[in-house]
Amino acid sequence: MNKIVRFSIQLAGVASLALASSFSIAQDWPSKPIRVIVPYPAGGGVDFVSRTVAQRLSEVLKSTVVVENRAGASGAIGAEAVARSAPDGYTILIASPAEVVVSPISGKKLSYSVERDLSPVILIGETPLVLAAHPSFPAKSVNEMLALVRSAPGKYSYGSPGTGSSMHYAGESLNAMGKIDLQHVPYKGAAPAVADLVGGQIPMGIVGMPPTVPFAKTGKLRILAVTSAKRSVAMPEVPTLAELPGFAGYRFTNWMGVYVAAKTPQAVVDKLSATIAQIVKEPAIRTKLLAQGVEPAGGSTADFVAFLNGERETYTKVGRERGIRSED
Repeated sequence: MNKIVRFSIQLAGVASLALASSFSIAQDWPSKPIRVIVPYPAGGGVDFVSRTVAQRLSEVLKSTVVVENRAGASGAIGAEAVARSAPDGYTILIASPAEVVVSPISGKKLSYSVERDLSPVILIGETPLVLAAHPSFPAKSVNEMLALVRSAPGKYSYGSPGTGSSMHYAGESLNAMGKIDLQHVPYKGAAPAVADLVGGQIPMGIVGMPPTVPFAKTGKLRILAVTSAKRSVAMPEVPTLAELPGFAGYRFTNWMGVYVAAKTPQAVVDKLSATIAQIVKEPAIRTKLLAQGVEPAGGSTADFVAFLNGERETYTKVGRERGIRSED
């Protein structure tokens, strides 16, 4: 037997052992509690989705699943905790656009590399952002708002959860496509932005849907449009910006996706992805998510990677054209 043949046989043996080991790891996983890291405070949209999925994940896997809120730095603190965790599938990040797509593009200083330290698993779902106005704002529709703002360039403003946030990108895209000049007022998070919007300190805001729903129902806010590609099941009467002339293709959402530490065994990633894909298809879970304006996604890891590539392309383009940079 020549050296080349012998070496090939040895390689085949190593590959077989690796495959067997990977299969064994997946079969054994999980054998201890799983931590689900939510990079935002309890009570928000990401937290709601995380707890909904985590509870069912615990039941399906017959294992303890603990949700841990690690808020701060626009999601970066929670993301870093997962990036620095052992690559074994026992620490999971429920990510939003900020910490894995928008912050790197806007130049925010991060202690981790999304590409090097984290691995995408599956997209759970998406929820629209909303263009909301205080009831005293004269415009009752987007078309009326566009006409009003064009008549007084630079006079009107919109609030967002911060410079470099996905909502800031959505606002600057609105400016570009609508050929208007709304001034950006950045806040340190969605809560203060919504508070000032409800209080009338700012005329308009672009924020996530969940915090605005209670105020819209009581007439304290007027929702002019949603930013998703199609209307929200939670607010079917509210039009999308994409429906309007000149806004074809306009789409920004707040989404929730699963990440694990890089180098987590592929077999574990595949098992986790398949399990969550099964969960978000369940009628009870879908109903619960849709009631809060979250459109369930699921699919495969490859689907999530393709989705992420599209998101990066969109944010990179808007950021370059509008000169958006993070404040830190």
